[in-house]
Amino acid sequence: MVANVTLRILMKRRAVNSSLAWLLAIYVLPVLGIITYLSFGELYLERNRVKRTRSTWIYTNSFLKKLKKQNNIFTTEHSSVANSLFKLCSNRQGFPGIKGNRLELISNPNEVIKSLINDIKIARFNIEMIFYIWHPGGLADEVAESLITASYRGVKCRLILDSAGSLSFFRSPWVKKMRSAGIEIIEALKINLLQFFLRRIDLRQHRKLVLIDNHTAYIGSMNLVDPCFFKQHIGIGKWIDLMVRIEGPISTLISIIFNCDWEIETGTRILSIYENKNINNLLHKKNACTAQVVASGPSYPKDIMHQALLTAVYSAREQLTMTTPYFVPSEDLLRALCTAALRGVNVEIVIPLHNDSLLVNWASRAFFSELLEAGVNIYQFEGGLLHTKSVLVDKQLTLLGTFNLDMRSIWLNFEITLIVDDFGFSNNLACLQGNYIANSRLLDRRTWAKRAFWKKFIEMIFYLFSPLL
Repeated sequence: MVANVTLRILMKRRAVNSSLAWLLAIYVLPVLGIITYLSFGELYLERNRVKRTRSTWIYTNSFLKKLKKQNNIFTTEHSSVANSLFKLCSNRQGFPGIKGNRLELISNPNEVIKSLINDIKIARFNIEMIFYIWHPGGLADEVAESLITASYRGVKCRLILDSAGSLSFFRSPWVKKMRSAGIEIIEALKINLLQFFLRRIDLRQHRKLVLIDNHTAYIGSMNLVDPCFFKQHIGIGKWIDLMVRIEGPISTLISIIFNCDWEIETGTRILSIYENKNINNLLHKKNACTAQVVASGPSYPKDIMHQALLTAVYSAREQLTMTTPYFVPSEDLLRALCTAALRGVNVEIVIPLHNDSLLVNWASRAFFSELLEAGVNIYQFEGGLLHTKSVLVDKQLTLLGTFNLDMRSIWLNFEITLIVDDFGFSNNLACLQGNYIANSRLLDRRTWAKRAFWKKFIEMIFYLFSPLL
């Protein structure tokens, strides 16, 4: 059995460090290692989900061909720093950057919820949401009430919520109450013993997405939670997030992503409702940005998130600032960050001082020494759990969304990323990142080198398994 699993690992032709980590696991602890590998080592889906995925993309590609005929919304003109990334996205996803979008960065959770509820109140046709976590209580309950009211007045409401992340929601009275009001709620990637044998059980629906009337959208790192009610017992403070409110033709691509996820989960197609829409009517002329959306996951272009991150890092000429709660980079991304710093780019990585994941917390530290030696500035945020996932390149190119700088987000989970080529929008993000840095402690290279040996030992143990986290 060990020989068979060894052959499977080698035939996958994955990254060397990942293969070595799995081989180490099955040879040190054969029984546990084999069970763990067969459960979490390969990305596979149920047969029905694979079949739906193929059907969905055949139809979606046909829709995209029609969409590209409305060429007034597309552009191939970008800033020098953004040009390579937008070319990558165009070649991998089949459509170029989209202009004429109005974007608003919102970093206060109360303002996010207030803005969302206001948009729900004026919705006329449809409200669609995807969240990894919906945790009842406080502001989240206000959103639920507003959705119920919207549904009663005839607005079609659809929710996709991850089974693991939204466990407390599915155990709450809100499910029955909302479904009784006509709201469709899908428990994505259900966790049960049967599914354990049909697909990889730790694959999660990690997107945070709202779409209202196929015109107004929200993308960012914030789950549908009230920070005052969410995980306060673990003693790391409030979660710090941001969301982007979007108006413009990019919302059409966001609707395609939702529609694909919905059909893959339910087998029901809703994309045809929007086929005859004139996207040119959504163009904004003033204070408009060029944007692109990257959807990643098993049903989407392979490795696209990893390629996008690497392209962004290598595009940096002056400054590169990243914020992430979970930092366990691939070997390629680690090399790219160190190389950027060594060629003179001011590289800044902002992570939370205290983390809700003990495993990730120790594993991330194993990368600090190499980054510090290369001249990367590492800031540890002290104002709570910094959950914002953002990349800012030369104060012009922005990537933000649901991706963490770890293996799960890069290669496994369903994620969504907004890419923006605009100085004004990026300057707003730069100010926000500056506030994060002002509330952080800079990690000193010499002090870090003097940490206790037992800490170094634990870091290296977790480093060996970092490709599996």
